[in-house]
Amino acid sequence: MSNESTNFIVDGRAQGLAKYPHAKKVGNTVYVSGISSRRFDNTWEGVEELPDGTWKLDIRAQTRAVIENIKTILEAAGGGLEHLVDVTVFLVDMNDYAEMNEVYNEYFTAENGPTRTTVAVKQLPNPRLLIEIKSVAVLPQ
Repeated sequence: MSNESTNFIVDGRAQGLAKYPHAKKVGNTVYVSGISSRRFDNTWEGVEELPDGTWKLDIRAQTRAVIENIKTILEAAGGGLEHLVDVTVFLVDMNDYAEMNEVYNEYFTAENGPTRTTVAVKQLPNPRLLIEIKSVAVLPQ
């Protein structure tokens, strides 16, 4: 295995709030940073501001956006969702677990999907975020 690494910073995707890449490829393994539903313009998928100034948050829309963002990042690194081997899901509220799973199961099956750990966290970098996913993929040689 090569120890050479390549960082991927994908145009058209939300950039890190600190100095880190969307992904780092070492050999044929791709480590994807924690990804949210934040868009390039710093708005969020699955977030709607209501007239009273409160926010309507949609875990399904956020989950779908996160997975699609990961897909785009993996494609930039030469892979796809089918190459994921492990994901860690960070949920702010475990009451969102079932709805998150509904969307997750549209993309993956137990037979071909990655291993997964889901944990509840106190908060994510923005109070409008309900979910973040960190992942690892292994690309074909």
